[in-house]
Amino acid sequence: MQIRGIQDLEVTGKIVFVRVDFNVPLEQGQITDDGRIRASVPTIESLRSRGARVVLLAHLGRPDGTPDAKFSLAPAAKRLGEIIGCQVPLASDVCGSSAKLTIANLQDGDVAMLENVRFDARETSKSKSERIELAQIWADLGDLFVSDGFGVVHREQASVTELAEALPNAAGLLVHAEVSVFNKVLTDPERPYVVILGGSKVSDKLKVIENLIHSVDRLIVGGGMCFTFLAAQGKSVGSSLLETDQISNVKAILETAVKRGVEIVLPVDVVIADNFAADADTGIVSVDNIPDGWMGLDIGPLSIANFETKIADAKTIVWNGPMGVFEIPAFATGTKSVAIAITENTGMTVVGGGDSAAAIRLFGIPDSAFTYVSTGGGASLEFLEGKKLPGITVLEDN
Repeated sequence: MQIRGIQDLEVTGKIVFVRVDFNVPLEQGQITDDGRIRASVPTIESLRSRGARVVLLAHLGRPDGTPDAKFSLAPAAKRLGEIIGCQVPLASDVCGSSAKLTIANLQDGDVAMLENVRFDARETSKSKSERIELAQIWADLGDLFVSDGFGVVHREQASVTELAEALPNAAGLLVHAEVSVFNKVLTDPERPYVVILGGSKVSDKLKVIENLIHSVDRLIVGGGMCFTFLAAQGKSVGSSLLETDQISNVKAILETAVKRGVEIVLPVDVVIADNFAADADTGIVSVDNIPDGWMGLDIGPLSIANFETKIADAKTIVWNGPMGVFEIPAFATGTKSVAIAITENTGMTVVGGGDSAAAIRLFGIPDSAFTYVSTGGGASLEFLEGKKLPGITVLEDN
């Protein structure tokens, strides 16, 4: 897969639309994690330094196609301005008079942002013609398009796919890096190749497992999804999260693993609780002895030690999904221990965005401790499933 990079574009004096992912978490109007904004800065600064007039397109939340003040991008524009050291004016609309005036006022090297693209229902419309209609309004105002919001490249949306079709386009530095990393782990990983999957549901990761089971050497499974694996082996899991409709699929995966010589590593003990709460009564039991009425909410110490050993000799590691309910301190040890074990590995280590990325930030582990931390949870999952992502396909060289 070859995609154009921003170095392939002549940007001086040009109006360059850049789709970024500024869907940041907010509490009382304040950004609590600016990681996604910071991830866009290298592309923005590269374009600015070459004299581009940068117009940022982004979304925040799900405003359902109508303006909603609580989903305004004003906090993101303010935070970006603080990071890059200049004013980032925010148009008060998506493609109306304010957007047009904001763009017209730009000088070489300036950066501006249009209001939340999801304030216009055409952005996420299932009708391609409606998406084209919105994209064409933007295209008439600009010269070039750069895709740098990896978190949305798995979506067909006006600012992701149709605008890329309407203007000469390229991948920003972030999207280019994401594609390069995932292509490497999918097509040419150094071995042993270890994938660590967690999170609550097998159903969320089933397609990933079915795709990777043909290429990995070892699959480590934790989180709530491990209980469906344990149930598939005939174990009782108490009140732990269990997808009974996935047991047959998991049995098929286990059989495929045996045939292909893939090692499946499951927990041998778990931290259990009598209810899902921070103040619950807890204990540690073997996975063979989970009592009725109790639920597993983290992997146990023997499992942690085993997982650490299985991580240590890997040359390529991809991690997607926590080992337990890491937001509650009593059930965070497994996820934190696995994260630290990955940082101590000298091979290629990739964190697949989403909850895994949130966990390492909660634990205060810097992104730089890993080879790569993806900015796209859903997009990284679909990449690992082997899917074609529409926001990437549209950038490919023919």
